[in-house]
Amino acid sequence: MEQIPLNHEASAGDTNMRVTKGMPTEVVQCLENARFLHLATCHDNIPHVSLMNYTYLPSSPYSQLPVIVMTTNPASKKMNNLVTNPNVSLLVHDWVSHRPSTSQRRLSGGSPGPEARSSLAALLFNLNSSAVSSISATINGSARLVEPGSEEEKFYREKHLANNTFENEGLVAIDLRRESTVDQQRQQDDGGRSCFVAGEEVRVVVVGIRDVRIADYKGAVRDYTIEPASSLDDAAAGVNGGHQIG
Repeated sequence: MEQIPLNHEASAGDTNMRVTKGMPTEVVQCLENARFLHLATCHDNIPHVSLMNYTYLPSSPYSQLPVIVMTTNPASKKMNNLVTNPNVSLLVHDWVSHRPSTSQRRLSGGSPGPEARSSLAALLFNLNSSAVSSISATINGSARLVEPGSEEEKFYREKHLANNTFENEGLVAIDLRRESTVDQQRQQDDGGRSCFVAGEEVRVVVVGIRDVRIADYKGAVRDYTIEPASSLDDAAAGVNGGHQIG
């Protein structure tokens, strides 16, 4: 059955929250396809958004729940925000985000008009039109800083490094250690290792996923809360046994 887009009032709440043992398959696919996500932190009611490399793990020796691993400079704004407020929101999608042409005049006067569109830009726009993915996911959770020098930090750092080494790709990467862009040559020299994982001063951030909202391109939303499999199994056993698990 085709989903009907929800209106603002309906999508603002979480009364239709579904409980699941793990991340919905389409969100996992989106996390596997995308290279960056947006991390939203907040301090004193002032929000801050950062573009981040990340690694998604469905589970680990340190968590039954799925987690998202990131790294950051200990002097960064996001780091300061996380220390005072660990609640975070993440946005991920794998849509091609090239802006389509417009018949209106150029607003800035400096960018080329539709007639100057390159073949590459046209290709990207066509990819976007063919729907590389049909959803975006807003993931809410709690972030914590992993103890420096611990086995846990070593585990997450190695996973993050293996997932974010892009050799000979010819793209500009995000330097999460210095929070600046690095040139193509440096990325090709070390595969991005020194950019965001290898530096000793880099702190590892692990986000425990609490719930996720999926939004499709029509505006329909679905909400899921993530619980350990054991919790769901216990709840099911309680219902089958004739009593409620409180």
